[in-house]
Amino acid sequence: MHPQIMNKEAILKHTASYKDELLEKLQDSEFAIIYLETAVESYQEDSDTEALLLAMRDVAEAQGGIGKLAKKITVRREHLYDILSIKHDLRLDNWLEILSALGFRVRLEPQKKTVKHALAHKE
Repeated sequence: MHPQIMNKEAILKHTASYKDELLEKLQDSEFAIIYLETAVESYQEDSDTEALLLAMRDVAEAQGGIGKLAKKITVRREHLYDILSIKHDLRLDNWLEILSALGFRVRLEPQKKTVKHALAHKE
C-alpha cells in the first residue's frame, strides 16, 4: 500500500477514535459544561462562532443527537442543523433555547480584572 494512503488511514482512525472519546466524555454534564464554557470564552476573545457552534453540535450529538434536541425545542431537525451551521448567524434566543434543551443555563459572573485594568481604575 502507498505510504501516503496508509498515513491518511491512520489519521482517520485516530480522528474517529478522538471524536468517539470526546462524545463519550460529553455525556457527563460537568465535562460538557467545561467544554461549552471554553467555547464561549474563545468566542469572547475572537468573535469566531465556529468553535462555539461546533461545541454545541458536539454536546447535542453526545446527549442523544440533533434529532432529539430538535424535538425538545420543537423545530425541524433540518432547521436545527441550519441554526448550528457556521453559515447561520447564531441568535441569542436560539443559543439560549438550545442550551436550555441540553440541560444548561447561562450564568453571569464578573470578568477578572487585569492588573492594567485595576490600576486604571485607581487613578
